[in-house]
Amino acid sequence: MTDSTILTQASRQWATRPDDERFTSLTALHDHVTAIRNNSRASTVASRDLHAVPSDTDSRGLQIVGPSGHAANVSHWAFGQLAQRAGAPAGYLRDLPAPLAADCVNYGLRFTRDVEDLGVLLTKQDGNAPATLRAVTGASYGRIWNSTIAGALVDRFGDGVSGSFRVPGEFGKAVDVTKENTTLYASDRDMFVFLADEERRIEVPNRRDGKAGSLARGFFVWNSEVGSATFGIGMFLFDFVCQNRIVWGAQGYKEVKVRHTAGAPHRWIEEVAPAIHAFAESSAAPMQTLLLAAQQKKVDDLDAFLRTRFTNGQANGIKAAHLADEGRPMETLWDVATGVTAYARGIKHQDARVDIEREGGKILAMAA
Repeated sequence: MTDSTILTQASRQWATRPDDERFTSLTALHDHVTAIRNNSRASTVASRDLHAVPSDTDSRGLQIVGPSGHAANVSHWAFGQLAQRAGAPAGYLRDLPAPLAADCVNYGLRFTRDVEDLGVLLTKQDGNAPATLRAVTGASYGRIWNSTIAGALVDRFGDGVSGSFRVPGEFGKAVDVTKENTTLYASDRDMFVFLADEERRIEVPNRRDGKAGSLARGFFVWNSEVGSATFGIGMFLFDFVCQNRIVWGAQGYKEVKVRHTAGAPHRWIEEVAPAIHAFAESSAAPMQTLLLAAQQKKVDDLDAFLRTRFTNGQANGIKAAHLADEGRPMETLWDVATGVTAYARGIKHQDARVDIEREGGKILAMAA
């Protein structure tokens, strides 16, 4: 079997997160996001009841006054949401003097758009500092709290450093978890978790060049309680994770996403939480059976099979990628799945690559 694709989602997090958004255990991350939730209050207000004023402490900053008459600071993300509601480019407003920017926001909220109900999220700060406005969404926004997800992960996987699923090691070898190599991240905007089971590896016959090998299980979980991202989980098999937190040799990537609509909290309970549990509890035997079945199941009409799932260009590229890596044409579902992931390696755009990888996962599942 060929080397499969790489996953860079965790590496991007590793490369961009500041120190205060990195956590060395799931429990520490959970404590952090729980404290934020405990200090937060969500409510629905009419857009006409929000009023922007220049900040008392920042000559270029704004505060938002709500129906209570109390002024709140505005996070960078929430300001962008508020500017969108006001019908003005956030980047343009940020360059204006505060009094003029406030006038633009207020004019937009009152005259440019019809009155609408908005969902606002306020978080209290330490001491007597003003609260911070962290989100301005539609009234039907279905918030899934970071603390809810982190709590479920702690209940199932403990601290994330000592159980079966934990922060992945480097090149398959366990390491002490530090802020430099962690894969547990959270901020006032979002969270991202990557856990892997690298000890109970899945043995795969004919893994590469006719030789047996093994794969580990891993998953990503991400969420934003302020609307900067959907909630989702990506599950996959892989060879190893390097020091830069790139996942190498990924196979069978499957993804479940939940948009933050009114029913989102219920979908988390009904769909995603059981998926995480089932993936973590699945024994190696069923997965080995699936992979072996895929290696044995022939594809009768390869061209027709590919062209019902991919464009002509993609189908030809998949066949060529498999032939280049394996030195023989595709014959089985296993060949097709590995050809798909080999082809995906050459796709530069991340979203397009993940879409192709998902199709490869679906093809592998057909052997069940």
